[in-house]
Amino acid sequence: MLDILNHLVYGFQIALLPINILYAFIGCLVGTIIGILPGIGPAGGMALLIPLTYGKEPASAIILLAGIYYGAMYGGSTTSILLNVPGEAASVVTTLDGYQMAKKGQAGPALFIAAIGSFIAGTIGIVLLMLIGPPLGRFALRFGPAESFALMIFGLSMVSSLAGRSLRKGLVSTTFGLMLATVGSDLPTGILRFTFGIPKFMEGFDIVVVAIGLFAVSEILTCTSEMQTGEFIREKVTGIWLSMKDFIYSLGAIFRGTFLGFFIGILPGAAHVTASFLSYTLEKRFSKNPERFGHGEIRGVAAPEAANNAAACGALIPLLTMGLPASAVTAVMYGALLMVGVRPSPFLFQKHPDVVWGLIASLYFGNVMLLILNLPLIPLWVKILSTPSRWLFPIVLVLSFVGVYSVNRSPLDLLTATTLGLLGYAMVKLDYPLAPVILGLVLGDLMEQALRQTLMISGGSLRIFLRSPIALTLFGLAAATIILPKILYRGTDKLDVET
Repeated sequence: MLDILNHLVYGFQIALLPINILYAFIGCLVGTIIGILPGIGPAGGMALLIPLTYGKEPASAIILLAGIYYGAMYGGSTTSILLNVPGEAASVVTTLDGYQMAKKGQAGPALFIAAIGSFIAGTIGIVLLMLIGPPLGRFALRFGPAESFALMIFGLSMVSSLAGRSLRKGLVSTTFGLMLATVGSDLPTGILRFTFGIPKFMEGFDIVVVAIGLFAVSEILTCTSEMQTGEFIREKVTGIWLSMKDFIYSLGAIFRGTFLGFFIGILPGAAHVTASFLSYTLEKRFSKNPERFGHGEIRGVAAPEAANNAAACGALIPLLTMGLPASAVTAVMYGALLMVGVRPSPFLFQKHPDVVWGLIASLYFGNVMLLILNLPLIPLWVKILSTPSRWLFPIVLVLSFVGVYSVNRSPLDLLTATTLGLLGYAMVKLDYPLAPVILGLVLGDLMEQALRQTLMISGGSLRIFLRSPIALTLFGLAAATIILPKILYRGTDKLDVET
């Protein structure tokens, strides 16, 4: 423990150099803006700004990129809560209750709990990264393709919490998401699947394009339709500040989301997305009032936002302890380190302690810096909701399409988002949930890759799953997640599940 404290003091000596404080501030500010703007995301923003690291010291370069990373994770909740426009896949879960709170005039408390939950989760995540990072990194190596496939199956079992009143409709939405995940070029064989002769579809559907189409565009269509029929009512903003009662009420959700998100974050794959969905499911499962979720429950904002930011810390563990990028964001960091002459490896702590401990120390004060940056802006963000609808909806639509176009600079993406928006509008009218579509799209591709790799390793035998205690445990948890709620709530009014 004393050695860790000594290393941390050394890290602060590096991170608190004036130039590195400046880089951390620039990274946090730019990252927050990137998070607010839909379409770019943390990985895309970092990739675009890698040229800023040229010629800098390795520690300064990684501190700059870490600020962008953390800032983007913070900022992603803003448009999700205010406008139902998810800036990235992990923010989709925040829209479920955050936007409902905004519609009820509670956008301020939603933004506050998102920021404070992110701060608490980030701080705890940094402590865990520092104390138990190396052993957790070694445990993550035990997750091969079979275990990863089981984890994805467990992730899909969360559809029972996202399905609303009908499990059948939730399964239909999830299946649609899985179908979208199959579009594109099959990597092992090169066979084109469901592209209909359109070259752009060889790349598959981008998650941001689908999320903005289904959530933002469909919401605008829904609100416009309600305005024409006189059903659209916007509640006045009833409060900007977070009450102590709501903060204490949300603390349990924040801590549960933090620890769950951190441990999910070290695993390969879509860690942020999986952690957000899992934390939301956990809160709804153990809530005394699960019917509140999806209708403006503040813990439905606190839990996924905490999990999202804790997963950001967990995702750094494989990179720093083993030199393995386990996500798109850490892959960008890996490339940036190579460009400044640092090769990530299991010996990174010994060979480049200035980089590792400077990064860890910068995360501490970067977390505080982000809180100071974000909290004073909340009253300003809330004022967006006072914009007349005839101006607000076109602005949101333009913002959404700019985000969609910025992903691949493809006009076809605009048409895809519009089509999915119309489909999302129809799904809302027919009471089909939208979140399971994103869940299926995100996990479907990862599931397919993991299953293919597993069967290649085993020569086509499924017995490989029976030889993995981790996989068997995850399969059991997935079955329990689907079956137990139907048993526990049978004959009650808490869950209305169609069979």
